[in-house]
Amino acid sequence: MAQATRMEHDLVGDKEVPADAYYGVHTVRAVENFAITGSTIAQFPDLITALAAVKEAAARANRDLGLLPPDIAEAITDVCEEIRSGGLHEQFVVDPIQGGAGTSTNMNANEVIANRALEILGHPRGFYDVIHPLDHVNLGQSTNDVYPTAVRLALVTSLRRLGDSMEALADTFSAKAAEFSDVLKMGRTQLQDAVPMTLGQEFTTYAVMIEEDRQRLTEAAALESNLGGTAIGTGINGHPRYAALACAHLAEISGVPVRPAGDFIEATQDCGAFVQLSGVLKRVAVKLSKTCNDLRLTSSGPTAGLGEINLPPVQAGSSIMPGKVNPVIPEVVNQIAFEVIGNDLTVTMAAEAGQLQLNAFEPIIAYSLLRPLTHLRAACDTLATRCVPGITANRQHLHDTVHRSVGLVTALTPHIGYTASTALARQALAAGRTIKDLAAEGGLLTTDQLDVILRPQNLTRPFTEPSAVATP
Repeated sequence: MAQATRMEHDLVGDKEVPADAYYGVHTVRAVENFAITGSTIAQFPDLITALAAVKEAAARANRDLGLLPPDIAEAITDVCEEIRSGGLHEQFVVDPIQGGAGTSTNMNANEVIANRALEILGHPRGFYDVIHPLDHVNLGQSTNDVYPTAVRLALVTSLRRLGDSMEALADTFSAKAAEFSDVLKMGRTQLQDAVPMTLGQEFTTYAVMIEEDRQRLTEAAALESNLGGTAIGTGINGHPRYAALACAHLAEISGVPVRPAGDFIEATQDCGAFVQLSGVLKRVAVKLSKTCNDLRLTSSGPTAGLGEINLPPVQAGSSIMPGKVNPVIPEVVNQIAFEVIGNDLTVTMAAEAGQLQLNAFEPIIAYSLLRPLTHLRAACDTLATRCVPGITANRQHLHDTVHRSVGLVTALTPHIGYTASTALARQALAAGRTIKDLAAEGGLLTTDQLDVILRPQNLTRPFTEPSAVATP
């Protein structure tokens, strides 16, 4: 049976639209033109919610200014609240990657809101003489101020969620650091023995790195809007008070501090804020990936690797090697990091490619930020729930490694000098003996002195007790 349709018209001509669709002719053409990713903007709910918030703020401002009849303004705001509550998202069907600087996304929102508002007022869909997608829903706006404002609002929302996940992950590392606070191990530089530290200190570092990046996310989440700038930032077709009113309403609706841009023409064409945010996300990804590299390396083995820690076994690791378990959680986080790092280049090139008063490539910028933001959050959540809490330490192995390591000689250097320490290290390597035994046998230090110097708590912090050791 043929699908029921209604006829709509645009500048290209007549076009059939599914009768039960809330979207209209502009959306249908965009769906036909941009079959790119196989996904739709509905898969980015933060963006849909942000679009609805922007449209609601615009309707409220236009109502306050007497530009929009109260009944139409109320119907539009009711629809926007419905969308912000999760309704009608399936009607947002355009591809996230599209030509036209986001026009198709804005048109999709305008049509869905208009047709649902018509329905609320008792009119059939497509009856645009009463509520028009552009004359009413898009009043005082253009894609060039609606779309970037919505994208930035969606990013702020996503950033807050990522920040929460990062905080939880940092707390998980901190808890594990406390558990490992008494576990001595060898620190390494360039994969070679360096000096002792505790496993707790190592895990504290991971927590600190994550928390540092969480703070950078907060700094990058400021929302400056060009709403009211319309086409290029000059404010044409807008009321002089509209921009301030719309931003105030948007802040109230979204709960996000929104301030009007200092210069709307600059804000309409400049994508620097997206580049900065992408750089912060890349920083998060790089450090998360480095942390996962460490987890994979220190858990390597179980018998032929470093074997310092054990990651929780979450699934079988091989279809041919029985009993093999792989570090699959750190591996998936690594891959998400690679995606984020690659997307940063996409954002950079798209921002650079803008010309004159508009950047036409904001859709790929939005796609390259919103998608990896979701993935990064999932990565943090997965690491925090499926990996870090179950990590255990091979305490005896770590203890033995420290006491066999020639790296201990560094602790003796202030007492016997660099030259003697170098000779002692070479002798220990050649003989397969410990630094402590050879230093005592050679009369370089007494056993009591060595016990003080090599006491675990003195090996992992500044040692400021010179009176405890008398240099021969």
